[in-house]
Amino acid sequence: MVKATLHYYYDPLCGWCYGAAPLLAAAANLAGLAIELHGGAMMSGPNRQPVTPQLRQYVMGHDARIRQLTGQPFGDGYFNDLLLDSGAVFDSTPPTLAILAAEALGIDGLSMLHRLQQAHYVDGQRIAEPAVLQQLAIELGLDGAAFAAEYQRQQGEFAAHVGRSHRDMAAHGLRGFPSLLLELNGQLQRLELSPYLGKPDAFAAYLQGLLGGAANLGADDAPLCTPDGCQ
Repeated sequence: MVKATLHYYYDPLCGWCYGAAPLLAAAANLAGLAIELHGGAMMSGPNRQPVTPQLRQYVMGHDARIRQLTGQPFGDGYFNDLLLDSGAVFDSTPPTLAILAAEALGIDGLSMLHRLQQAHYVDGQRIAEPAVLQQLAIELGLDGAAFAAEYQRQQGEFAAHVGRSHRDMAAHGLRGFPSLLLELNGQLQRLELSPYLGKPDAFAAYLQGLLGGAANLGADDAPLCTPDGCQ
């Protein structure tokens, strides 16, 4: 059986990462393929943003394109609650910490990421708030106190994790999120996402072909997000 790792460079608040979620879910079902998540802190620190009318206008334009290309749902709780909530803040650090904590406690990081994306883009929850993150962790089967303690511990690991992500991205010419590297036969190579948005079965077949040596790897011109904005 082929042993390979799909390295996924993501951010919980990246709209195109939400658009690509069905592709990652399809990849997770392939035998012999592991998925490793690498958070990028797109909206952390000085890049965190309070919800304002300007932010709402900006993200809604991109969200409409994401929905059109991928079929991913955006809920009323997101558009008409969260994006009108002047007390909310978009901050990548807390949800990324939640993913790291979940992984340390034995929960699949991709499952936590997908639950966070649903909570944000469909339910309109404040996923920058620890109480919300703890409740989502409990829903995934984690003990609340254990999650809270591990979340706290991961704060000391966060900078190093993000630093590794950024170094990897720079080394392989990855410009933003989402980005993928396939580790196969000791080599890391970029994968294309753009032809497969909205087509998870085709993406799974593409990956299966790569694992079997039946397809070529190539550069990625997919829509993406960076701290400076989304395409």
